[in-house]
Amino acid sequence: MTMHRNDATKQFHDGGERIAELIDESPAAELPTPDSDVPMVSRSVRLPLDTYERVRAAADARGIGVTTLMRQWIEAGLADLDDSATVSLADVRRALASLAHPTAA
Repeated sequence: MTMHRNDATKQFHDGGERIAELIDESPAAELPTPDSDVPMVSRSVRLPLDTYERVRAAADARGIGVTTLMRQWIEAGLADLDDSATVSLADVRRALASLAHPTAA
């Protein structure tokens, strides 16, 4: 039996026992599968709109989500702090190419 939300709220506040029955009768909710074995913490970050749009565009260009890109940037920044630098493969290729073909100054 389906119950309207307002009716369910009223029964809950009135101490009605029907709520427990409805919960028992309801099918189990399908929860999304986590994308990581590592426990995650959700934090809110306030960004200027233009900054967020630039981050979103960068994530879209890489075919990943904004949160994933921000997590990668944070991890790279933290790696810099502990001298275990993480650099993108594109940066490594550009550095090697500049060493192989230096420009005349």
